[in-house]
Amino acid sequence: MSVENIKAFSIIGRKESLDDVCVVLGKSKAFQPDEVSNFYSDMVGFNRAAPHNYFSEPMARISTVLKVLSIEPKYIHTKKKFKPTYDDIDDYSKKLYDKVMDWEEKRAALQEEYNECKRAREETSHFVSVDANIEELLEMKYVKAVFGRMPKENIQKLGTENFKMYYIEFIPCMEEGSYMWAVYFVPVTMYDKAERLFSRLYFEKSSFGDMDEAPEKRYKRLKADVETLKAKFNQINGKLEKYAKEKVKKILSYYTKASEYNLYLTIRTHAMERGDSFCLTGWVSEKKAESIKERLEKIESVEVSVSNAKDELQLNPPVKLKNVLFARPFQFYTEMYGVPKYKEIDPTAFVALTYFTLFGIMFGDVGHGLCVILAGAFMWFSRRMAIGKILMPCGFSGMVFGALYGSVFGFENGMDWFYKGILHMKEKPIEVMSPEFTNNILYIAVGIGMALLCVAMLLNIYTSIRQGNIGKAIFDTSGICGLVFYGMICAGLVGLLIFNTNLFSVLYICIIAAAFLLIFMREPFSKLVNGDKDWAPESWGNYVLENAFESIEVLLSYVSNTMSFLRVAAFVLVHAGMMQVVFTLAETSGAIGYWPVVVIGNGLVCALEALLVSIQVLRLEFYEMFSRFYSGEGRPYEPVKLSLVKN
Repeated sequence: MSVENIKAFSIIGRKESLDDVCVVLGKSKAFQPDEVSNFYSDMVGFNRAAPHNYFSEPMARISTVLKVLSIEPKYIHTKKKFKPTYDDIDDYSKKLYDKVMDWEEKRAALQEEYNECKRAREETSHFVSVDANIEELLEMKYVKAVFGRMPKENIQKLGTENFKMYYIEFIPCMEEGSYMWAVYFVPVTMYDKAERLFSRLYFEKSSFGDMDEAPEKRYKRLKADVETLKAKFNQINGKLEKYAKEKVKKILSYYTKASEYNLYLTIRTHAMERGDSFCLTGWVSEKKAESIKERLEKIESVEVSVSNAKDELQLNPPVKLKNVLFARPFQFYTEMYGVPKYKEIDPTAFVALTYFTLFGIMFGDVGHGLCVILAGAFMWFSRRMAIGKILMPCGFSGMVFGALYGSVFGFENGMDWFYKGILHMKEKPIEVMSPEFTNNILYIAVGIGMALLCVAMLLNIYTSIRQGNIGKAIFDTSGICGLVFYGMICAGLVGLLIFNTNLFSVLYICIIAAAFLLIFMREPFSKLVNGDKDWAPESWGNYVLENAFESIEVLLSYVSNTMSFLRVAAFVLVHAGMMQVVFTLAETSGAIGYWPVVVIGNGLVCALEALLVSIQVLRLEFYEMFSRFYSGEGRPYEPVKLSLVKN
């Protein structure tokens, strides 16, 4: 239960070296910038360094290309030898953009031409079936043909004197819904008047304009043109797809490097400048601190000062968790609550051990535990879901306790072959459904709660001493006084109820009362022990009155925190009860329905219990135990680096 040591960096130099400093810090993938004003109080004359977006244009070009080629933009691992300069990236992005966009422009032009040709073909198809010899009429020099459509209900209005007077020849061609596709011929000299007449009848001209050949011929020509344009479009599309397939890794490599350098240069936005100099501050992992310092000092005019984070606690150093392999998956829960402050205890190992154990006790079933392992493996290896790494060990814990309970997919005698046949035991170790076990599991659950709360108090005492808060370590409700008060009451109750021994002597009760009195006076006494001169409250009367009510809350918290662990016992019994219901329903379903009901019931119970147990154990961790010793008010160590994906 520890955090990795962090170093505080303070870097000064000439402004022309700032970009080089940012690149070195960025490449290290271990530098977390911080505000210079947090490190230095006197910032008169300093101004924020201006950002440099050298790589914004190359990134924009490559991003456009990725969109055209339908390649998902992502940051990939590149070869160590691949170290392009800005000029290399800029030159590559320009050539790539010009080449791909040339194809894209041709493709877009073909797409537009194809759509126009297809639309013209569709409209022309409405006039193919006309009986009149349109081809001869189109060849007439002084007659104009107009193609289009109009509402069918307006056709009867064409038989007017004006219509006859303008020498209009109207030829209906094809009905389509409420419209009639048609063509009318009119002398050129009468065209303007005819157009006004037809506009009043809502005649809509075809988009292709004048037709200079017979509709049937035009339709065949357009049909051939559509196929030709489609082939050309597919050819260009094929070139783009082939190019994307062949060059995807190279394009993403340049995209990654451009994004990487661009990210490095964002570090300069945290720097402060005055005159020709700059100042930059931040945090570095202890493992890389020395090598980074050496690289920075090779840059002309740059000076670096390094100090330990434990000596800079007033700056709230970031925290990097460091845990053993078993506990590492449970960092997900710690980070969900909040990372510890620097020099505050990391509770991940405590969470790993307690969560693993409590989950197994509450979810004890060999078959269901195996299902949870498989579900967790799928979630982690297929979806990279952090909860999957937690479910795998929890499923194993469920299998272990399930073996002790003798439960396999709800069959409470599923392990009898092992205990009676192989180990030659009269019965399995734990009989969940026995009346004796019901009482015992309640006592065990409360006992587990008492033990874990005492451990949480010990952790609080240890953390408070590490942080130099001796007053809290002694007088807090989870300090030495709280541990004495709660521990002695618990010990007395255990002696009285389990061992039939009364420990509550006069001296015993006096010690408990003295511990509670010290808790009651925790605020002034803590200040006094910590060296605060202003330790006494303004009004002792008000202090006593306020703390009288708070004391009731303190007592209730001890009781409620302990009783919350009864849920451990409840879920042990609930599992057996729910599976008993499943088997009762299966038996009433007859021989055919028995196994389907058992399988479906097992699936529902397993999924429901896995969800509920996960939530309830997490609640015990966060509300009953974390509240005793952990603040989670630290800030995570998040160095500047890209999140790369596997190639």
